[in-house]
Amino acid sequence: MMKIILNNRDEIFEGHTEISVEELLKLKNFTFPMIIVKINGKLIKKPDYPVSMIRSGDDVAAVHLISGG
Repeated sequence: MMKIILNNRDEIFEGHTEISVEELLKLKNFTFPMIIVKINGKLIKKPDYPVSMIRSGDDVAAVHLISGG
């Protein structure tokens, strides 16, 4: 079991001890093309999503970028 904070909410993932950012986005159905992900305050670049691992206790922010006027 893995417990993280995702966007200021507790999330539990049964059967996982770690997951990649890419997996997290798929599991949570975050499909918006302009998204920024931070793990424990560290910005993760999009090419690194498949190899950047989220572990139990991590604080993750997944923010959709929206532009407008």
